[in-house]
Amino acid sequence: MRKFARTLTLAFSAGALGGLVNSLCLWLAVKYGFTAALGVSLSAPMTPAWLYPRIVWGGIWGLLFVIPLWEKNVFLRGLFFSIGPTLVQLFVIFPLRLGKGMMGLDLGTWTPAFVVLFNALWGWSAAAWMRWTNR
Repeated sequence: MRKFARTLTLAFSAGALGGLVNSLCLWLAVKYGFTAALGVSLSAPMTPAWLYPRIVWGGIWGLLFVIPLWEKNVFLRGLFFSIGPTLVQLFVIFPLRLGKGMMGLDLGTWTPAFVVLFNALWGWSAAAWMRWTNR
């Protein structure tokens, strides 16, 4: 039971770290005009109100890392587990909660690609943290 509790704690912290990495990368991409250069109007205000829920939801999604799948392959594991949050962002959050169209296309044609990229960064950093802490 202690091992499972440790794994749960590590998975949540890995996801939270991934949420921080995702947020910082998105913030930098917006700040330096990378998203705007490709016609995507994402916003990333580096405020506690913007950052805190992203870190917490990152931790919640990080609980997927309890599943012992591809534990030795950080790339595949991170990419695979990033599919869940990506699908929710593209098909629930953007269209239903934010009213930005299916897959956020009202924000720009390249929006889905950015969502895939930034969520992959979440997954890779979380998978790397899990691997590093489970030595």
